[in-house]
Amino acid sequence: MKVYNKLVRDKIPAIIKADGKTCEVEIASKEEMTKLLEDKLMEEVNEYLEDKNLEELADVMEVLFGLACNLGYTEEELVKKRLEKLEERGGFKDGVILKIVK
Repeated sequence: MKVYNKLVRDKIPAIIKADGKTCEVEIASKEEMTKLLEDKLMEEVNEYLEDKNLEELADVMEVLFGLACNLGYTEEELVKKRLEKLEERGGFKDGVILKIVK
């Protein structure tokens, strides 16, 4: 028996059962979700920093979508806001380092 006590993707319990195992789950309240998602974001960011691959980046994005939903926004609204900021202020692709403003 392994104890996790952490937020997992929605289909994980079904995947565990399909593998012939049993698991115990509970559904977090809306209030609990913010903290759980923030903890999950840190976990996924740390996994990305360790492995530096596309799969971990996708996990970070999925948690961000979950946070947006928990705050009452849709994935589309989050992506739209990202595009608005990209248009207005640019992205992070050029590697610009601001050194000094006088």
